[in-house]
Amino acid sequence: MPQNELIAPGDVWLVGAGPGDPDLLTRKAERLIGAADIVFYDALVGPGVLALIPTGTEKVCVGKRSGRHSKDQGSIDAMLVEASLAGKRVVRLKGGDPALFARATEEITALRAIGAHVRVCPGITAASAVAASAGLSLSLRGIARRVQFVTAHSRNGQALDLDWQALADPACTLAVYMGREAAPELSRALMAAGLPGSTPALITCDASLPQEQQLRTRLDLLPLVARGFAADRPTLILIGEAVEQASGTVPVATAATHSIQD
Repeated sequence: MPQNELIAPGDVWLVGAGPGDPDLLTRKAERLIGAADIVFYDALVGPGVLALIPTGTEKVCVGKRSGRHSKDQGSIDAMLVEASLAGKRVVRLKGGDPALFARATEEITALRAIGAHVRVCPGITAASAVAASAGLSLSLRGIARRVQFVTAHSRNGQALDLDWQALADPACTLAVYMGREAAPELSRALMAAGLPGSTPALITCDASLPQEQQLRTRLDLLPLVARGFAADRPTLILIGEAVEQASGTVPVATAATHSIQD
């Protein structure tokens, strides 16, 4: 099938750009990027993925990142609608997977309201990339029977509105997106809900990219470790006994590694 037949004029594809490494794109995602007339992309889309956009394709950065949005969601919706109505072949590139913490529903709803044909191409989510880099399994028979995904992004600095009792399940692996700033609240609330302070934790930034950094620690030390870790970079935290599997090449942060400063 020729590239441009993947997307008819006026069609919109929400495409998962994965965690950053272009080699982790699906083959379909790469073909869709090559077939688009215009690509709208987030700040979290890796430079290697952006390099796959053909030279003649229009590129629009909509710059969404926690706490720093160059475009509000309503404006992004309107831009997608405008491009579709103009008959352009549209790709909306989203970091990770479009169906996970990516505001896909708002965009799909706006596009369907004008009768646009909108579809989704899934991508690898950051938690999977972090687990792969650390050499661990998010689920583990007899230890972690389920995995929970949450975002620690809250509106206007409000306290996180989460079911801490459910998240504190010791037989679960918890993946916390955008969790660095919320590390003190995560640690405090999870321990208050009964999760031991000794529970293993792994904090990672720039998953899948050459500059990726990972540190293993424990739940009670997480606020201290996160304080000096990867400021202003995409960060994900894994919490749970399954994290104990992490490769021996992943550095371990302990209380002795840090000094507490006011």
